[in-house]
Amino acid sequence: MVRADDKDQDRLTVAARRHDVVLHLASNPDIALAASQPSIDFDEGTALTHHVVEAMRVCGCRRLLYASGSGIYGDLGELEINEDHGPLVPISTYGASKLAGEAIIAAYCHMFDLSACIFRFGNVVGARQTHGVGFDFIRSLLADATRLDILGDGRQSKSYIHVDDAVTAVLQANAVSADKYNVFNVASDDYITVKEIADLAVECAGLSTERVEYRFSGGERGWKGDVPVVRFDTGRIRKLGWKCRHSSRQALRRSLEALVKDVRAGNR
Repeated sequence: MVRADDKDQDRLTVAARRHDVVLHLASNPDIALAASQPSIDFDEGTALTHHVVEAMRVCGCRRLLYASGSGIYGDLGELEINEDHGPLVPISTYGASKLAGEAIIAAYCHMFDLSACIFRFGNVVGARQTHGVGFDFIRSLLADATRLDILGDGRQSKSYIHVDDAVTAVLQANAVSADKYNVFNVASDDYITVKEIADLAVECAGLSTERVEYRFSGGERGWKGDVPVVRFDTGRIRKLGWKCRHSSRQALRRSLEALVKDVRAGNR
């Protein structure tokens, strides 16, 4: 194991040697953070992706698996999006960074004989999360069981996928897809609102929704750059034999229950 900063091109290149596949997960994980740190998604996303593919080019590693996201599509409302949708107009620097990363990877695949699978994930949840709506809700409720602050109007509606399902999708595509460059939407087939997540968080915290006051900040977006409604067509990845085993609610419940356990054990 090598522990190092992936901005260090030399160490990254050395680490990639004698490997056949790179799984690229490095990026700023908190979309809202860019409102106060506008350059973070370029520095911690776009630039890092160039470091990764350049390290691969130099050392001869040929296969890349890249974690992109739904932010590349922008705000399309209830439209169910497939991977061929265009034009792509991100409304966050996170989405712009992921889209730029996809473009850099595509260029390296065709110029320098790499191959890549790109995964446009829904909202990935699971144990040991460090941010996100469920994480914020549980931390807030365990600190003050009488109220819960909710960004937006609570009607934001998206797909949530458990990390276990995300991992199986990546492994399946890597094993089956022989394309030089291909893109896959990876998400559950259902959706859940922020208000429903709040109710679930209250339940997982062992509280009653009748005793917790919800305070909505108002507006359809939780923050600048937030896409309030996301709808995915996942037919392409399912044609490879992948199946999502958790619904959005099931994925969130597993994640929230693990978080409650960690906080109460003093691990958070």
